[in-house]
Amino acid sequence: MLRSFTTWKLVGKRLGIAFLTLIIVSFAVFFATEMLPGDVAQILLGQAATPEAVAGLREAMGLDEPALQRFLGWMAGLATGDMGRSYVNGIDVADLLGGRLQNSLRLAGIVTAICVPVALTLGIIAAMYRGSWLDRAVSVATISVISVPEFMVATLAVLVFAVWLDWLPALSYGVNVDSIGAMLRAYAMPVITLSFVVSAQMIRMTRAAVIETIETPYVEMALLKGASRQRMVLVHALPNALGPIANAVALSLSYLVGGVIIVETVFNYPGVAKLMVDAVATRDLPLIQSCAMVFCVSYLTLITLADMVAILSNPRLRQ
Repeated sequence: MLRSFTTWKLVGKRLGIAFLTLIIVSFAVFFATEMLPGDVAQILLGQAATPEAVAGLREAMGLDEPALQRFLGWMAGLATGDMGRSYVNGIDVADLLGGRLQNSLRLAGIVTAICVPVALTLGIIAAMYRGSWLDRAVSVATISVISVPEFMVATLAVLVFAVWLDWLPALSYGVNVDSIGAMLRAYAMPVITLSFVVSAQMIRMTRAAVIETIETPYVEMALLKGASRQRMVLVHALPNALGPIANAVALSLSYLVGGVIIVETVFNYPGVAKLMVDAVATRDLPLIQSCAMVFCVSYLTLITLADMVAILSNPRLRQ
């Protein structure tokens, strides 16, 4: 009973830390966007606007209020689902984010469905046959992919599949997706680019987590008792490596948060990242802040879920 209470106490503590982190991140996001150069009212009205018109627009948008007061109002709005209105077109930010968020989640879901089983399988096999030619081949391939930045992978994918082979469209936006084949063509380039980067990170981290568990005394004892290599890894090592593997998956998938910005921009994919880039160009502060919070919440959710899996799968905390 004591161990069960300790487990849920750790889970509650981790959720509390996540909530506190979210508050700190929201503070940083708000004031970082406030420090962007230029006057929003002046940008919206143009250089020919009179000082009186600029002052009136600032008052209408509430920009003349103290920054802390605007931050508290923004946080209260987020808590009730009100993300504010876009400075550029006057549309609710939630409406602008709705369709774009679905597109980004669809892309992330496809990448996750492909990467997680492939990367976990390769990482576990590489750890199982550590030092073999297969392990060396997987290590060389993953290091090579990790060494190349996302924009370079995207550029190479365009050159190979769109320019040289002419198999796939260079841009995802505007492609007809009436059929399954057309949908696969539209998503192929972004998915290929993100899958390379995410899978490489996940394979290396999974391999390291499994090897660390294999080197523990109880797993080595199972090997000395005659257990096969497969049984040693799948039965003895893998269940106790769930925590590190969950962290490996979460940290690898968190690369989608940064990598998707580059990928959506290169392939003109209509997701949240592309929307955020466009909002920065027009200095649409409510839209920038909301997009940034979407990415921060996504990253924080992945890390928190991984920590909770690690806590719940810890054998020392089981009854």
